[in-house]
Amino acid sequence: GTLPGEKTHTIYCLLGLVSFHKFSLWSLFPQFGRTEVIDNTLNPDFVRKYILDYFFEEKQNLRFDFGQSLQVFPWEALNVFLSLLHRGIPGKKCGTIVLSAEELSNCRDSATLQFCANKLDKKDFFGKSDPFMVFYRSNEDGTFTICHKTEVVKNTLNPVWQPFTIPVRALCNGDYDRTIKVEVYDWDRDGSHDFIGDFTTSYRELARGQSQFNVYEVINTKKKMKKKKYVNSGTVTLLSFSVESEFTFLDYIKGGTQINFTVAIDFTASNGNPSQSTSLHYMNPYQLNAYAMALKAVGEIIQDYDSDKMFPALGFGAKLPPDGRVSHEFPLNGNMENPYCNGIEGILEAYHQSLRTVQLYGPTNFAPVVNHVARYAAAVQDGSQYFVLLIITDGVISDMAQTKEAIVNGAKLPMSIIIVGVGQAEFDAMVELDGDDIRISSRGKLAERDIVQFVPFRDYMDRTGNHVLSMARLAKDVLAEIPDQFISYMKSRGIKPNPAPPPYTPPGHMHHHTQI
Repeated sequence: GTLPGEKTHTIYCLLGLVSFHKFSLWSLFPQFGRTEVIDNTLNPDFVRKYILDYFFEEKQNLRFDFGQSLQVFPWEALNVFLSLLHRGIPGKKCGTIVLSAEELSNCRDSATLQFCANKLDKKDFFGKSDPFMVFYRSNEDGTFTICHKTEVVKNTLNPVWQPFTIPVRALCNGDYDRTIKVEVYDWDRDGSHDFIGDFTTSYRELARGQSQFNVYEVINTKKKMKKKKYVNSGTVTLLSFSVESEFTFLDYIKGGTQINFTVAIDFTASNGNPSQSTSLHYMNPYQLNAYAMALKAVGEIIQDYDSDKMFPALGFGAKLPPDGRVSHEFPLNGNMENPYCNGIEGILEAYHQSLRTVQLYGPTNFAPVVNHVARYAAAVQDGSQYFVLLIITDGVISDMAQTKEAIVNGAKLPMSIIIVGVGQAEFDAMVELDGDDIRISSRGKLAERDIVQFVPFRDYMDRTGNHVLSMARLAKDVLAEIPDQFISYMKSRGIKPNPAPPPYTPPGHMHHHTQI
């Protein structure tokens, strides 16, 4: 709340997931979210929402940090920083934070709405109003939570706002009869927006679409009480309404989509001679090397989504027997016609066999294995299959331009690429391929979606060089982006999941058994 005589500041809130340590440094709190910045107010009402997974068996602490946006001149920044330090004085009341939380209903629909208004009240002394609307959903305790703000339409009393899409659960938490309150304002530069009026509706009403039911009188109660002849402060009309279901990764898996897993292993000479213990390919009888470990960690999770457990395994950057030709996509099992290996164990076996028969060479070319998988993916674009390529490499890529081209083409196909970097090399190029910060492009064409996830294996060792604990984390980080990449492909192609087949009932066990 505002303290008397205080200058207003720009405020935002940071939300962190807290883990307790003996000493409390901000770096120990992974930042979970940051609200939008709201200008010129000490009573901000934040719109941005955060979805937290709830774990019954874990202590989930939250930490909130409020800060002022330091969008000020450098010499002012110091003063603001000092005043911030004075702000958080123990025992001095700095205001209150109001949190509202509720369990998400499992409604996965998204609604797209468009509104216009007519004859809104003129609020500006010069010119007309600059109207915008704010939508609130009502909570179970009778309070309201802001869930959407339209853009401002300048200088008109008859605005037409852009269509917007909002999850139905954000609008009413899946309860179709819950009140939705809409306030109409005239925007002012200084943040003191003038209230024009409000009206209420519900999702059920809005879902009727454009009709006489969806024309609303905007009422300003104060004005109504003062003026006998008051009718309204204008009307708001729903122009269009549509709703579509958001499907999840699991909807597709339940509907039978198969994930095909292909692995590609780097056999370039920079890995070191496999018979020496310093080599990344060293076959230690007592411990898996980094290649085998990364392969096992990722493979063991992906294999559950593939029904036949037969995986193509390729190598690149080696000289092959008998004639010593260099290959950048050779089958680890030596069988050109059938590069499939049986399960993760089969891949590991073929990998060890290859190390005994091929000669490590170079250069480090990725494009051939990427294009290899792309050929398979191009053949099934109906959503029944999705391809994940795991490339394990020690290093510096030689065919960057061709690889970028291959990735940009692959982004149109049902495929994702995971790159695990092993060893101590600089992985700058890999970070660029990852495309998280800057979307990858080739010959001026931008990849239509991000399909690459890169992680350096060394980040998952503990100080003793023990990997066991961290392999689960490696798999989790490496696979984290796959469901979203998968969904973005299906969505862009308008592919809906097949309905899940009915649960299996063994013959002779008809309906009298309780289904668990």
